[in-house]
Amino acid sequence: MSIQEQLTVRNLQPTDAAPPVGGFVGATAPEASPPASDRVLDRLMGLHPKIIDLSLDRMERILAVLGNPERHLPPIVHLAGTNGKGSVIAFLRAMLEAAGYRVHVYTSPHLVRFNERIRLAGRLITEEHLVRLLEECETANEGRPITFFEITTAAAFLAFARMPADILLLETGLGGRLDATNMVDRPLLTVLTPVSLDHMQHLGDTLDRIAGEKAGIMKPGVPAVIGPQPKEAAAVFEARAAQLDTPLSRFGREWFAAADGEEGMLFRTGSGEEWRLPRPALLGAHQIDNAGTALACLPWLKGFTVDESAMRRGLVTVEWPARMQRLTKGPLAGMLPASWELWLDGGHNGAGGQAIAGIVADWRRSGDDRPLHLVFGMLESKVPVDFLRPLVPLVHDVYAVAIPGAHASLTPEQAAAAARAAGIEAHPVDSVSAALAAAIHASEGRPGKVLICGSLYLAGAVLAENG
Repeated sequence: MSIQEQLTVRNLQPTDAAPPVGGFVGATAPEASPPASDRVLDRLMGLHPKIIDLSLDRMERILAVLGNPERHLPPIVHLAGTNGKGSVIAFLRAMLEAAGYRVHVYTSPHLVRFNERIRLAGRLITEEHLVRLLEECETANEGRPITFFEITTAAAFLAFARMPADILLLETGLGGRLDATNMVDRPLLTVLTPVSLDHMQHLGDTLDRIAGEKAGIMKPGVPAVIGPQPKEAAAVFEARAAQLDTPLSRFGREWFAAADGEEGMLFRTGSGEEWRLPRPALLGAHQIDNAGTALACLPWLKGFTVDESAMRRGLVTVEWPARMQRLTKGPLAGMLPASWELWLDGGHNGAGGQAIAGIVADWRRSGDDRPLHLVFGMLESKVPVDFLRPLVPLVHDVYAVAIPGAHASLTPEQAAAAARAAGIEAHPVDSVSAALAAAIHASEGRPGKVLICGSLYLAGAVLAENG
């Protein structure tokens, strides 16, 4: 997100890099009046530079004024990639916490409330604490131009430096090389999750260019765990590692993960060590890859001990909202008949569509032949046909919606046209609730499944509406 926020002022407006503020996941419904942090965040939006220079100069300046908190952090695992960063962090956090460690976490985007981005020693940052940090950074900046992601990352560094923890899991926003999080100069470990074509307008229009930006987090001599990659990206990472004398732990070479029957997964190292573990609580074959990436990190975390019991507990207790999340309560879920299911996923690129298709295909193979109705909304900066194409043989129809409050959303008519271009029957509707009602009516009493998908921004709006 940081490069995008260095190029555009859509930070807390419609972009899959930055969903809106308002009640965080797991909380009660959003307050009637905005919390104090929203008002500060809105002010920080106004500091966005009119002319952007792609550098880390603004971060260097504000961090120096704040006393360089980035130099006083616990050991860091720094992650970049196109897909799976958040899931890998969720697995790592679950396993490390199961082993008894205090874990700081920095992720983006948030789904509903900004507080979701900063987790301090296992707990989401409180509203009062967040406001104090944001106002301290606002004062330190003295009204000078700075991007939203830069100044909020500075606030996160302050929070992490001031509260003790054993380890920090640090996610890049969008790229890597020029990302605001890349002010850390000596992480314990870097991690590169799968790279695919996304954010091409900011990172480059080829896989090797995008991988080059992601590789910017690699540091001399610091080990790097590499998730499954297309060959173009893998070549970039290996070349960069050779330049930096960086030890590599690569999927398919130094580690391997795969499904192991219906209920398990297999993790194996290149030296022949093997673990048979439970299937991750997060659905999909891609989540086995993500869990494997997290497991591959553990031997490189010098000074940390995560035994097999903690691995197992982490895999089965992990939570990560809007990643094939089943909604069973709330007003939207309550609209569906008892024989129906409601699912939510924030995937918004071709790789996301493929991951969802794999899960739906597994449903079919298990004997669940209920028709799948998509409620679909997407930002105009994305490529909807790439997302929808893998789902064509698996989807009954599409109900296309605009993303609430997103000025950069496709209209229902545009989203429906994209679905038809992919080869799926589609109907534009006014809202998610109208889409659910239309799907139920069209089913004529037959049970079905509904999947709301196409945008993390849409996912955040749905979680807020569903309470």
